[in-house]
Amino acid sequence: MQITHIGEIAAILTAICWTVSALTFSIATRRAGSLTVNLFRLLFAMIMYMVWSKVMRGLWLPSDASPESWKWLSISGLIGFVLGDYFLFTSYSYQSAKVSMLIMSLAPPIATLFGVIVLHESFTWLNLLGMILVLSGIAIVILKREEVDDKMTHGLNYPVKGLLLAFGGAAGQGIGAVFSKLGMGIYDPFASSQIRTITGIIGFMLIISLSRNWKNVKTSILHQKALKPLFVGSFFGPFLGVSLSLLAFQHTKVGVASTLIATVPVFILLPSVLFLGEKLNWKEVIGAFLAVGGMFVFFIH
Repeated sequence: MQITHIGEIAAILTAICWTVSALTFSIATRRAGSLTVNLFRLLFAMIMYMVWSKVMRGLWLPSDASPESWKWLSISGLIGFVLGDYFLFTSYSYQSAKVSMLIMSLAPPIATLFGVIVLHESFTWLNLLGMILVLSGIAIVILKREEVDDKMTHGLNYPVKGLLLAFGGAAGQGIGAVFSKLGMGIYDPFASSQIRTITGIIGFMLIISLSRNWKNVKTSILHQKALKPLFVGSFFGPFLGVSLSLLAFQHTKVGVASTLIATVPVFILLPSVLFLGEKLNWKEVIGAFLAVGGMFVFFIH
């Protein structure tokens, strides 16, 4: 039996994986710091990729990839993994994570625009409707506590640097997705992710070296309580989640996949209630229904 909508299903599974990684990485970051988490999540993922690749493909590394694939996937890793994530994490120093995540919702439209320009993908009115519904739902969920968030009470009075850094994160994610699809073609998604991970490791090692932070990284990684959530997050994030995202890009339009993947703030509602003791309000419920409605639209032919 042929499975339809493989790309859309893979994108939703990616969002679920990234929900788990978001929760675990937030714990690990508080205990070990963002640079340490960014580097070691990729190092742990690299070990997982090597084991997976050896078992499934008989190769430790993606040595069978073409030079063209290495070029575009490396660029994707640099733009998405390194610059995009670094800009996003740095933006948290200037404004609330809520504002940054709202700006990150621009990643799907950016991916759509570049997908049309670079990959010559079409984007229908039905696709546009689905995107609007999903992003509207995400925005409502993110802004659910606008009235009690001190940083949200000043209109648009946010530091310009923080806004630009968050936009850089969105652009990195959106453009990185397009280059991933361009470099991957019909090549194995897990092996493609491994190439991006190699670039990401090199990129973060350069950042740590230039900022002279190796001493802090070495000290913080020895924090035993950070290792377990870091390892779990690495499995569901840069290993399984990123590979599923590339599978999604391979089988559907970049804009559609990016929009479905961006639903992490909606998926994170349930574990927040079950495990963190948070309560839902009517804004979150409406936002979730809008996002789910938009996701349904993407499955309509």
